[in-house]
Amino acid sequence: MAKNRAYGRVKDMKTLIELYDERPIENVLGTEVFHPEETVLLCPPDVASNSALKKAMEDYFRHRECPVKLTFVPVSMLDAVKIGKQLSRILETREDCAIDISGGTDAALFAAGTVSGETPVYTYSRKKNAFFEIMNAPFARGLPCTVRLDAESCFLMAGGTLLQGRGDNRALKAMLPEIDRLFSVYARYRRVWNRQISYIQRISSSEPGVLGAGGALTVKADNRAVTADGGLFRALAEAGLIRDFDMTDDALSFSFPSETVRFWLRDVGSVLELQVYRACLAADCFDDVVLSAVVNWEGGRDQRSGVTNEIDVMAVRGIQPVFISCKTCEIRTEALNELAILRDRFGGKGSRAIIVTSAAATRSRTPMRRRAAELEIEVIEWGDLQLDRLVQRLGMRK
Repeated sequence: MAKNRAYGRVKDMKTLIELYDERPIENVLGTEVFHPEETVLLCPPDVASNSALKKAMEDYFRHRECPVKLTFVPVSMLDAVKIGKQLSRILETREDCAIDISGGTDAALFAAGTVSGETPVYTYSRKKNAFFEIMNAPFARGLPCTVRLDAESCFLMAGGTLLQGRGDNRALKAMLPEIDRLFSVYARYRRVWNRQISYIQRISSSEPGVLGAGGALTVKADNRAVTADGGLFRALAEAGLIRDFDMTDDALSFSFPSETVRFWLRDVGSVLELQVYRACLAADCFDDVVLSAVVNWEGGRDQRSGVTNEIDVMAVRGIQPVFISCKTCEIRTEALNELAILRDRFGGKGSRAIIVTSAAATRSRTPMRRRAAELEIEVIEWGDLQLDRLVQRLGMRK
């Protein structure tokens, strides 16, 4: 992904002082835009001692090709007197300082106001997506923000890392026609889909290179008998999603055209995730779209070195991440809570969380919608899953 290069180093700013904020973007955006030689982050002691977070932020600026010296200064963010003393020390020991008050607590903002003197002070407005001069900072006067992030950057700035998911996103972009055909078949056979995927799982293998599948028309799956739906398999064959299809009175056989399609047809949730991924690309408003975004919360480079979660689809628009969870079943409160936690941890205020279900809208889902509204999670149901309507819903700005 091309990094943002619209900004350059501000002539009179060597040191940028940031007031730590729980919204990760507030801690990095000023450095990304104005390119100081050093960024000093006033932050709570537990943040200053968090080596994983510090390394992730350093990795963020390397990833963004924005060289900077990072200095973490521990201080209680609720004690204006202590914050003021730390700010005074920083101003006395550094040259050409500027203070970013986009983030921080009320105590930090008060302290910055009392000690700033002639120091340039500016802020960033999320609503206007622009920087504004507060005092002595003409370089930030009404400056539009044109920074464009990718998914990896969003995780790094919050202390996490993006790990390899279940597929190759670059290869997927060449398979959009297959995704369209897959969803078309799914739309016709949605009500039997989950059981038929269980059937496919029973008569096929996930071993590398094994693309053939076959078995009796009725097999046992999940402790229940499931019978192959001939109409579904013929539709898959007509769509080119299976090959060499043959069906007799008591058995059927076919082969998968690739291991990728084999995975799609052995995984219940793939079809919905692929449709959302396809719609994000078709919306043509996102700077990055990732299917199966696996995040390590602790900044480790594998799934064994910390807590990990998988986000079904993640998209980024400018500096706004969008976290999307896909469900082919009813949406439970636990799923909403998990999505909200991920959104708050790695996006913060201003990011979007969307939960998508292939279930049709019903009155019985009113409590779920109410809970989603409380958590500021958008809900997309079956009636909005056709590509044109889904593109419209996903492309809406929050």
